[in-house]
Amino acid sequence: MAHKDFKIDVGDQTITFQLKDWADQANGNVVVQAGDTVILTAATMSEGREGLDFFPLTVDFEERFYAAGKILGSRFMRREGRPSEDAIITARLIDRSIRPLFPKHMKGEVQVINTCMSWDAENDPDIIGLLGSSLALLISDIPWNGPVGAVRVGYIDGKFIANPTYEQREQSELNFIVAGTEKDGELVINMIEAESKEAEEGIYEEAWKFAQPIIKQLIQLQKDIAKEVGKEKIVLEETPRDEALEAEINEFLAGRLEKTLFENRLHEMNDVKRELVEYLEEKYPDTEKATYAKKFFEDEIDRMVNEGATKKNLRVDGRKMDEIRTLSGEVGVLPRTHGSAIFLRGQTRTISIVTLGTPGDEKLEESMEGTEKKRYMHHYNFPPYSSGETKPMRSPNRREIGHGVLAEKALIPVLPSKEDFPYTIRIVTEAVASNGSTSMASTCSSTLALLDAGVPISAPVAGIAMGMMTDNDGGYKILTDIQGPEDHHGGMDFKVTGTKKGITAIQMDVKVTGITAPIFKEAMEAAKKARLQILKEVFEKVLPEPRKEMSKWAPRILTIKINKDKIGELIGPGGKNIRELTETYDVKIDVEEDGSVYITTLNEENGKKALERIDGMTRTVEVGEQFEGPVKRILEFGAFVEILPGQEGLVHISKLADRHVDKVEDIVKVGDVIP
Repeated sequence: MAHKDFKIDVGDQTITFQLKDWADQANGNVVVQAGDTVILTAATMSEGREGLDFFPLTVDFEERFYAAGKILGSRFMRREGRPSEDAIITARLIDRSIRPLFPKHMKGEVQVINTCMSWDAENDPDIIGLLGSSLALLISDIPWNGPVGAVRVGYIDGKFIANPTYEQREQSELNFIVAGTEKDGELVINMIEAESKEAEEGIYEEAWKFAQPIIKQLIQLQKDIAKEVGKEKIVLEETPRDEALEAEINEFLAGRLEKTLFENRLHEMNDVKRELVEYLEEKYPDTEKATYAKKFFEDEIDRMVNEGATKKNLRVDGRKMDEIRTLSGEVGVLPRTHGSAIFLRGQTRTISIVTLGTPGDEKLEESMEGTEKKRYMHHYNFPPYSSGETKPMRSPNRREIGHGVLAEKALIPVLPSKEDFPYTIRIVTEAVASNGSTSMASTCSSTLALLDAGVPISAPVAGIAMGMMTDNDGGYKILTDIQGPEDHHGGMDFKVTGTKKGITAIQMDVKVTGITAPIFKEAMEAAKKARLQILKEVFEKVLPEPRKEMSKWAPRILTIKINKDKIGELIGPGGKNIRELTETYDVKIDVEEDGSVYITTLNEENGKKALERIDGMTRTVEVGEQFEGPVKRILEFGAFVEILPGQEGLVHISKLADRHVDKVEDIVKVGDVIP
């Protein structure tokens, strides 16, 4: 295929889709460029493996250090290693946008790889990669019901901005990434990833209105490209319906499935499924009927859970559509940590632990975009026992990393500045019991733990997960606080975090094609009501504001600002002075380029002594100041007196007395204090 370029302007940005056939062994590939940021996207499909009962889609986002003109990595391995946190989040962002649009019976293994080959420090590669993934799939022969359009919306000085630069995002009150597609000629939302500084719901609704014409143009351009160069799609073979077997399964179940769902007997679900499979395997050995039955079993649960809500106003645990499960919380649950709390919502339980560290404990994260310092980290763990399973314990997976980052975004707007609170903050959430929405529970338990640790946050943050049930007649119901089966079998997972004032983060995924603007608005309003209820019922009762005193186990940090010209004197040759101070006073000292000095200690008295010593070593003595100090050294022409810690001044022999002095030792000795 000849090289072709297709361009579109989005705000101040020009996006170019380049068909170059660089990766011509893939089913579909495209190069997308904005400014000097370039992404190569390749989409490939292989035959499905036998026995799979899920769709094996993998999305990768590969950062290349050469894209930014850098050689990074350790001295012993100058190459890329594990993907950075940013790369994982970008891959998840793309996955969540494209996954709902694959055919439901798809079992072929699909891999979409986005490689950032050039980066200009202005145009973020995440939106470009998402658009590249959409077009690569659309022009390939892989069955897929796209395209998807996406845009990042900022909000500065009362105006919305499309795809703001990194610099503009620093000033923006909103970072709203939204993806959309078309359903029956109407534009619908199929993915949201957003963070904001306590924005009101109306801002998000207006941001979606602003994004719609941009997304429509991106969708239309991709359709035009596919019409010109797209391949014919592979036709998937569907398993023919076995009505006789379905009737036999329904007869075997005899209403048991509905009872387990709606009579609070969910723990029996796996037993019912196992009995059904064993019955069919024994009756029909060496056939695929058991595999068919597993799929039909899940489809029946889908139908019952969705129709139960839309047609009977029934939820699996008997709650009303807008009802939250039983709420409670407790702080100070662990004795030696700096802050801890447990949050309970129904059968979901998370424990969050706060650790306060020195400025030197900040995380250094190396990526294509450079080395970033993080003074606040949130790490989320989901052990297998939390869902009653046994699995190998390995390093954090993408889901755990994603949930941790979501909780980070939720809390960043309320954290104190480094000037007001110089500690490095690490929160770890242990999801100890899960029945839906542990990520939102982790936001709540983390807020409680911060309050327990005495971190002066500006306001408590709560989180809630909203869901949606649909039926074949176009009906839908919005559900508040979804639990396990509603999450798994529902059409939407809409997570919202915020304070009384407004929203701090949103994350939305769908299993349907997408949601309309009215559904979006309804879900936002229901989420606000639930969020305010949690803040009132839990936070106001358990711990409404930060503790006045930090834990006795937490370190104390004292700060002083010195002249930047004095940094070298403080550190000393080869770090001699800093080492001496550290060893003498049992403190840790961090010195920053702007002259900020942080002294961290478990003994506040030692910290104060170190502070006085540093102040003395680095302050500039003014002409006319008077000091009292001990004699440190004696020379023929005078005595050196310590006027400040680490600073000496010469008292000339002629100034030691009102009369003539032959020898310094006749007047003072080492150790004498001279006023």
